[in-house]
Amino acid sequence: MNIMNLLDFLDSSPVNFLAVRTLKEQLEAAGFQRIDPSRPMPGMKPGGQYYVTKNDSSLYAFRLGRKPLAEAGIRLICAHCDSPTFRIKPKAEISCEGGLVKLNTEVYGGPILSTWMDRPLSLAGRVVLRGRDALHPETCLVHVRRPLLQIPNLAIHFNRQVNDGVKLSRQKDMLPIIGIITEELEREGVLMRLLREELQTEAPILDFDLYLYDATPACLFGLHDEFISSGRLDDLSMVHAGLAALLGAGSSPQATQVLAVFDNEETGSQTKQGAGSPFLASLLQRIVQAQGGTPDDYFRAVEQSFMVSADNAHAWHPNYSEKYDPTNHPQMGGGPVIKINAAQKYATDAPAAAVFAEVCRAADVPVQYFVNHSDVAGGSTLGNILAASLPLRGVDMGNPIWAMHSCRETGSVADHTYCIKAFTKFYDI
Repeated sequence: MNIMNLLDFLDSSPVNFLAVRTLKEQLEAAGFQRIDPSRPMPGMKPGGQYYVTKNDSSLYAFRLGRKPLAEAGIRLICAHCDSPTFRIKPKAEISCEGGLVKLNTEVYGGPILSTWMDRPLSLAGRVVLRGRDALHPETCLVHVRRPLLQIPNLAIHFNRQVNDGVKLSRQKDMLPIIGIITEELEREGVLMRLLREELQTEAPILDFDLYLYDATPACLFGLHDEFISSGRLDDLSMVHAGLAALLGAGSSPQATQVLAVFDNEETGSQTKQGAGSPFLASLLQRIVQAQGGTPDDYFRAVEQSFMVSADNAHAWHPNYSEKYDPTNHPQMGGGPVIKINAAQKYATDAPAAAVFAEVCRAADVPVQYFVNHSDVAGGSTLGNILAASLPLRGVDMGNPIWAMHSCRETGSVADHTYCIKAFTKFYDI
C-alpha cells in the first residue's frame, strides 16, 4: 500500500463506524471471512483468515498460524479508530434570528477547540431505523460528502484580545451553523430531513450517532511532499499501517497474527468496544477452543504472545522545544517511536522496548524514543488498559506527529512507510 492509499483511507473514514466499514471491505477483498460472534465459532485451520466486529465500531482480524496458540502465541497489533470531535445531541436544531439554524453539540474526547473554527465541516455516523421488532432496529451508515456546516469565529473587532488567548465555551462558542431556513415549518426536523435524503428512506428514524468531521480532504505538503496533513491521523494512520502489514505479511505464519482496532480510546476505553472490554480476551479463548485447546492452553498462549500498542507520539516541534525532554524527543522522519513512562501510562518496559527495537533493526527501520518532559504531563493510550485484562508482554509506540488532537494533524510520509515495514516484520517473526 502506497501513501496515496493512506490518504484514501483517511478520507473514507471520517468517523469510527466508517473506518470499520472501510477495514471490512479491504479485508474481505483479501479473503478474510466474517465471523458472527453470536454463533458458534467455526472450525479453524492454519492459514485461515477471519474478522469480527463489535458495535460496528471496533474490529478484530486474525490469520491463524501453523503452530497452535499455546505454542507460538499471537503477534498482536492494536490501535484505535476514534478521534476527538463533536457529537450531535438529540433535538439538535436551534433556531436563531434571520432564519439561521445551528446544531447543538457535545465534545467527544479532547480536541483543540479553536482548530475546528472557520473550516468547512460535515456529518458522518450511523442512523437507527425501526426494525422488525423493538430489540432489532436497523442500522445504516451515513457519510455526507459535501461541506455542510461551519463554526464561525467572532470578528477581532468584537474581541481585541483574541490573539492573547481566549477561553472557548463548549456550549456557546462551538455550535456549527447548518443554514438559513426562512419558513417556520422547515426549521422543524431539518436534520431528520437531511438524513432521510442521504439514506433515501422514509422509514422512521429512531436515533443516531452523528459526529462532525473536517470536510477538507487529506493531502501531502512540503518541498518534497514529505508531510501528511489530515484529520484523524491519531490514530487512523496506525490503523492503516496495521492493516497494510496484515495484508502484506506471509500467508502461512508460524504464530497467529491479530489486528485489533478498538473504539473509544479518546474517552477512556471503558466500553464494550474499547480496550477495557473483555471482548478480545474472550475472542482469543474461543479461538483456542476452536483449535481443540483447553483453558490452560489459552493462558499458555498469553504467555507466548507479544503486543504492539500503536498510537501516535509527539514529534519535536521547532517552535516549542522547551516542552520536550532534552534527550528523548523524536523527530519527523526519524522512524517509529517507543513510548516510555515511569507512572505506567504506557505498557513499555525495558524487555518490551528491546523486542520492538530489534524488530525495527531486522526490518532496516530506524527507531526513536519518547519520554515526557518531567514538568509536562503526558497522556495515556491502549497498552496499559488492555494489559490489565489481557496480561501480554507489550510495547506502546507510534509515529511522531504535530498538533495531536487538532482538527488537522501533521505526520511524515517516511515514518508511515517505516512503520508498515516494521509491522510487517513483526507479523512474520
